Amino acid sequence: MAEVATSTTSEQLLVVVDPVARRSDGESVRIAKDVLGAGAAMKLCLPDGPEEFARALARRGARRPVVVGDDRALLRAVSVLHRQRELAACGLSLVPVGGALSLARSLGVPTGTVAAARAVLDGVERRMDLMVDDSDGVVLGALRIPPLSHPPGGEGVREPVADAEDAAGRPWLRTCQSLVRTLVPASRPSRPVSPPEPGPSRLRVEVDGETLVDLNQPVEAVSVAPSASGVASVEVRPVSVGAEASPLLAEGRTVTVSGAHFRYRADTQVSGPVRTRTWVVREGAWSLTVPAGA
Repeated sequence: MAEVATSTTSEQLLVVVDPVARRSDGESVRIAKDVLGAGAAMKLCLPDGPEEFARALARRGARRPVVVGDDRALLRAVSVLHRQRELAACGLSLVPVGGALSLARSLGVPTGTVAAARAVLDGVERRMDLMVDDSDGVVLGALRIPPLSHPPGGEGVREPVADAEDAAGRPWLRTCQSLVRTLVPASRPSRPVSPPEPGPSRLRVEVDGETLVDLNQPVEAVSVAPSASGVASVEVRPVSVGAEASPLLAEGRTVTVSGAHFRYRADTQVSGPVRTRTWVVREGAWSLTVPAGA
């Protein structure tokens, strides 16, 4: 991990450049480094992987960490500080670089490199809520549980398997098989298999201990996101029969989803399958630098 220190003003920054950002857009990384270095004392860290990324944050001292990277890099930094139990006391800054920037945009961070770097220098810290699940994972934006996927006919397509044991015990058989493959033209390619069709999920969704939807009501999707009031907003879309069914809405600090094995997408990551998961809102659990007046 390379580290370079520069000094211009009394403010101390730890600029951690995600390796994906360096590979995908080195020019934007250079611009961010130049703008930040011109406005503050800066220690530049170029980690080669997640372990060095975490080590750089752990050794930040009194410096304010600035992540240069995409949504995944921001989520990685928040997760590391959360596991170190230092998230509440450590203000983060972000200069978005990369292709996945929707989370950064939704949090109020400019996606232009120069504007984002200037916001790091001149912006203000905004306290934000997040959700923590029972496996100690964090969610900054929203999570969504999509419909289940069922293979056509209820079973997967099986690939033909060669009789390896017969061939291994009979060397002459392997020779004949090789000769046949050489002389006989290749068979026609099989028809492509259609992707699995999504099907409804049967889940129990509880908000602060109250059941919003139970297993007897199939649902199309479930979405959960922290709101501005220290609670999570929950939306469940039941399967419609005929006329479109109205979504079921609720708010609460604790959300538990259980039932059949399900996967969920939280921010940039897909997790699961799990049979149950609980998310708890942590009010004002972290802070992010945003432009003044935003």
